[in-house]
Amino acid sequence: MTEQINEKRTHVISAGHCRHLGATIEHDGVNFAVWCPDARVMELLLFCSAEDGDPEIITLESDLFRSSYYWHVKVLGIRAGQIYAWRVRERAASKNSGIASSVPGYVLIDPYSPRVVFPEGYRRFQDQGSELSLKTCAKSAVVDIDSYEWGLDIRPGISLRKTVIYEMHVRGFTASASSGLESDARGTYRGLIEKIPYLCELGITAVELLPVYQYDVHDARPGMKNYWGYSPMSFFAPHEAYSSDRSLMGPLNEFRDMVRALHRNNIEVILDVVYNHTSEGDKAGPIYCFKGYDRNGYYIREKDESYANYSGCGNTFNGNSPVVRALIQDSLIFWKDKMHVDGFRFDLAAILARDQDGNPLALSPTLLDIDANHHLADAKIIAEPWDAGGLYALGRISGSKWREWNGRFRDDVRRFMRGDNGMVKAFVNRLIGSPDIYNERNVDPQKSLNFITCHDGFTLRDLVTYTQKRNDANGEDSRDGSNDNYSANYGIEGETRDERIRQIRLCQCKNFMAITLMSLGTTMICMGDEVLRTQRGNNNAYCQDNDTSYFDWNYVNDPDAMEMLRFTRNIIRLREPSPAGSLRHAPLNSHANFLSKALREWRLQWHGVKPFQPDWSDQSHSIGMLVYASHYGLYAYVFINAWWEDLSCELPPSPAGVRNPWFRVIDTSEPTRLDPERIFGDHRYRAGDIIRIPSRTVMLFISPNV
Repeated sequence: MTEQINEKRTHVISAGHCRHLGATIEHDGVNFAVWCPDARVMELLLFCSAEDGDPEIITLESDLFRSSYYWHVKVLGIRAGQIYAWRVRERAASKNSGIASSVPGYVLIDPYSPRVVFPEGYRRFQDQGSELSLKTCAKSAVVDIDSYEWGLDIRPGISLRKTVIYEMHVRGFTASASSGLESDARGTYRGLIEKIPYLCELGITAVELLPVYQYDVHDARPGMKNYWGYSPMSFFAPHEAYSSDRSLMGPLNEFRDMVRALHRNNIEVILDVVYNHTSEGDKAGPIYCFKGYDRNGYYIREKDESYANYSGCGNTFNGNSPVVRALIQDSLIFWKDKMHVDGFRFDLAAILARDQDGNPLALSPTLLDIDANHHLADAKIIAEPWDAGGLYALGRISGSKWREWNGRFRDDVRRFMRGDNGMVKAFVNRLIGSPDIYNERNVDPQKSLNFITCHDGFTLRDLVTYTQKRNDANGEDSRDGSNDNYSANYGIEGETRDERIRQIRLCQCKNFMAITLMSLGTTMICMGDEVLRTQRGNNNAYCQDNDTSYFDWNYVNDPDAMEMLRFTRNIIRLREPSPAGSLRHAPLNSHANFLSKALREWRLQWHGVKPFQPDWSDQSHSIGMLVYASHYGLYAYVFINAWWEDLSCELPPSPAGVRNPWFRVIDTSEPTRLDPERIFGDHRYRAGDIIRIPSRTVMLFISPNV
């Protein structure tokens, strides 16, 4: 052991180890370990507080404190609560003519720290070697991650077949004063807990949280904030600003309070994770962590020393380098085992299929590692299968466990329901699980994650209100955001009081919701679509930390919003599985069950306005589908009219028998029925009846096999 002294403090140190990276509390002190392969001298900085500008400096230059690529030291007598950081003092001379990897002189947070702390005067950029930077930089903290009392926390373990995902933003869900929460709870994990009854009543089974890893809110244009959170600083620490408790353990414990409360209400927690880039940006960006330790290991670099930018955010994480592969695995296991989350959605997951030169790999080791990791065997793993560099890997993400955001579902359904020609065949493929995309053997129908809207793009209301994005508030002259929205305004651009147009828009919103929830695959809806939330045409609100992005709890004052909410609640409720053999409580709209069984047994029939005569031409704007689901004692007939005129449709015979009646369950052109169980007392339809299907309407009929 050795002793290092400065004017303020004295600590005894020993060699330590690198069996665990980060800061590990042991019985007599804390072991620190970090990857930094080309440093010659490292410094561990111990601070009294986040604002401390005069840390104790423990200098490591002996091989005693180094094991190949790792630096480590054990500091005796310290415990949880210690604020610390690393700094490269000197790097070894480059053995080759390659690019130097580490950057000396910067205060660096620990990549494995589950808590990042910020001084009052936090500055994103440091002056290399500056004493002022010691006071104003972000730092890490030693925490006892196992001190939380989980009690009896049971993971819901809901199958994908029964899953309805609600993509949401922790802050945006309750930040508005209309939430009715106390000011310190708004926009926090605690605020979300208080709104769990709303989620339960809606009927969702999983929340997919936009990034909650500690991110840099300043990573945006001048005068703006990064609101979405796709700007990670750390892959282990929860975002401090989402906690009403800012104490050392506050963000960690409040996040876990939220997870535990959601689990108790049978709701799973899926995290939107960003392993494709960091907020350190390009060559002009800040240095606070990964750049300082190992630029070449953590990032994909170009030959001119610039940072490859397949993420569209300035840099690209080197997903298939050994250090990053290990970090991603360790991060995922941490959030699952220590924070009890149930799954992960990977932002721009296709980047993880690029090698260190940026070339796509047919079989990505990183993606396959995640797919096969036994710690993640019961976790939901979802990919956004594209990146900003043009790699579009839909249907080709390595590994069978992966589910994929199906962008083709979004686009093809939008175009068909808008009335575009030549879309009926593509629309049908999306409705039945996209077999033209997911045609591998032994791939279950839930491979496709179906959605119409998400955080990125128009809200559902704006999709039927605007033909052009309106992103002027972002300060980029509306150059940002997608131009390919496949939207329509149905007569007037923007909001209107015209009742006819408003009813068309409401009906289309209900159509999109019905199709998403009836289609074969895993279902996702976006926060606020169930109450017609609007961003006033902004389709890239990443920097709008204001009412543009917030959930407006005043929806009760809008009749159209209330009708949309009733419809969404009912159609989700109709998906719920119920005891077989009970007609009254049968799973009237458990289409995941209907369609998967029908597909396996080849028991699907297609119809047009005449039974058994579907119109597959490029001019077709309607389709009827009859699903055999005798296992449930029910048959379902769906007719979708995306044309702008009414259609007269002849009902086909029920497979239960020619005399068996059809009961109408859903009609998106009419107000929602409040009690789905009363449908059997409604009008009975017979085979051969001619029914009017209004323009732009979805109708669902069922026939019991009794």
